[in-house]
Amino acid sequence: QVQFVESGGGLVQPGGSLRLSCAVSESILSRYIMGWFRQAPGKQRETVASITTGGSANYADSVKGRFTISRDSAKNTLNLQMNSLTPEDTAVYYCNARRNWGDSWGRWGQGTQVTVSS
Repeated sequence: QVQFVESGGGLVQPGGSLRLSCAVSESILSRYIMGWFRQAPGKQRETVASITTGGSANYADSVKGRFTISRDSAKNTLNLQMNSLTPEDTAVYYCNARRNWGDSWGRWGQGTQVTVSS
């Protein structure tokens, strides 16, 4: 089963930036729909951004214009550049993949904690 290892989280001040990375155990980035998700304490996991096999990106309204999803198929890595961070972005961030829109997402990794606080 495909495994995901997220990294790059940390503590950042409001207005700051972070770049998250997700190492994927198999070469699927160009063949699967890839996504970044987050879960804040007491809240359900939500989709932050996704990128299709054709390279089209979609973002949650709350992060549009601030976050950018990208993939490096040669390195089996999915990235999320996060700018202008706010305390509302505080959450554990996860990546995942699915072959088609109707399929379930794969097995979840451990995620990486992002904390935005002054």
